[in-house]
Amino acid sequence: MKSGPALSTLTETPNTVRGMGLVALSALSGTVANAMVRHLTLEMDSFEIAFFRALIGLILLSTLLVRFGLAPLKTRRLGLYAVRGVLVATSIVLFYKGLGLVPLAKATALNFSAPLFATVLAVIVLREPIRARRIAALAVGFVGMLVVLRPGWGPLAVGDLYIIASALVFSIIMILLKILARTESTLTMTLYAGIFMTPATLAVALPVWQTPTLTQLVWLLGVGAFSVLAQLLFVQGLRNTEVTAVTPVGFVRLLWAALIGYLFFAEIPDAWTWLGGFMIFVSVTYIAWRERRVQRARAEPADGAAHRLLDN
Repeated sequence: MKSGPALSTLTETPNTVRGMGLVALSALSGTVANAMVRHLTLEMDSFEIAFFRALIGLILLSTLLVRFGLAPLKTRRLGLYAVRGVLVATSIVLFYKGLGLVPLAKATALNFSAPLFATVLAVIVLREPIRARRIAALAVGFVGMLVVLRPGWGPLAVGDLYIIASALVFSIIMILLKILARTESTLTMTLYAGIFMTPATLAVALPVWQTPTLTQLVWLLGVGAFSVLAQLLFVQGLRNTEVTAVTPVGFVRLLWAALIGYLFFAEIPDAWTWLGGFMIFVSVTYIAWRERRVQRARAEPADGAAHRLLDN
């Protein structure tokens, strides 16, 4: 039985391109969850929202144990999972705190610093190679981010500091994910994130606790569901390729945030936001194209000169 065109294309897609596609879908899911959080911060404390996000996500993921049994919980890296869980809780609490103070598009743009930090850490800690052309493409994406932000000389607002601190913590999480992905399954990594994150967020939510209404619970369910989907897609995407290849795709979050911010919060992105977003899109598209060409060249016999040319 022959597979259909869509299935054939998917199975033949190089790991780098497939990984980048999964991360792009993760960005959309995460942005939807952030928009819901933004709405909820008008009525609830961000610490409590973070707890329900962790709890609902853990409950949803736990249903998968009915199919897979307890096998996904078997691991020899419990200590590393505990560290990652606390870091995830810290990053989410900081981001949600900032999200209540900063417009959705701006918060998304500031959070772009996470993959930039992660790229540097991947090269230093994981010894991942980063070629000149990818560095140039990343530079274009970084300039695009600056075009969106148009930073002035004044001090950063409190909300901005929350988002930047969250991004810094998240960059460390990305490196831990890459290390865990060498031996652990996507489901195992996602389950343990929820297991350790739930009590950590509960600790900071208790002092500001208020019982949610039925409507708020529905919104919180949406936050948990879309957050879990974003996490699963991101982890699976990271398993397919190098950190330095998939992290630029996170920049498309700006486009999702601009659209959702306009539709639901009456935020109208200016021309600079679209210009910066276009620059980011071009850099990501070039990286995906370049990596696919390099992988094809490595898979096929080629003369040494052509191979060296592609690798530069």
